[in-house]
Amino acid sequence: MDRDDGLTALDNIVTQFNTYEDFLDSQITTVDLYYLEDETLARQLVELGYRGTGEIVKREDFEARKAAIEIARLAERTQKKTLASAGKELHDNFLKALAMREEDNRNGKVSTVIFIRDKNSHGQEVSGYIDYAHRLKSEDFEAYFNGKKRLLPRTTDMRFSQVTTQLESPSRRNSMHMLFSLTTFPEGRLKHP
Repeated sequence: MDRDDGLTALDNIVTQFNTYEDFLDSQITTVDLYYLEDETLARQLVELGYRGTGEIVKREDFEARKAAIEIARLAERTQKKTLASAGKELHDNFLKALAMREEDNRNGKVSTVIFIRDKNSHGQEVSGYIDYAHRLKSEDFEAYFNGKKRLLPRTTDMRFSQVTTQLESPSRRNSMHMLFSLTTFPEGRLKHP
């Protein structure tokens, strides 16, 4: 039995029993209690590995693994962040589309690439591709969904382009946003709607 199988067996034991004593009691048979006539002695024999019907687990290992599982459970609970778009009154179609995809991108069910062509505060044309899931992990989207901040590509995004000199034309005055979503299935297949 390798280390991973041992940890899996220990995890099963730890999650099944609340205390180490409950685990020891599960290993004691009625015949053991009949002949030993002492529950404490029967527990000690199981703990030492002389009696019992199953796995030998030391008290320290049981308690350490129980604590580790509890810490992991608490960490997972605190990581489950509420959605930045939750409860927001969104009027912009682009923000509505981002809100629809937010939870799936946070969970890794969908990967969304956003293409944006817009102008920055200096009047320069900026365009690029943004990995939505990465951006959700690296920054707070509350400001975007509240309308206090505009989503623009950064030099750290997938592809970034900034045009410093340009001619102003009517076709370039409006921002352009495009979303591409990739859904990952459990079998590893991708679906592009």
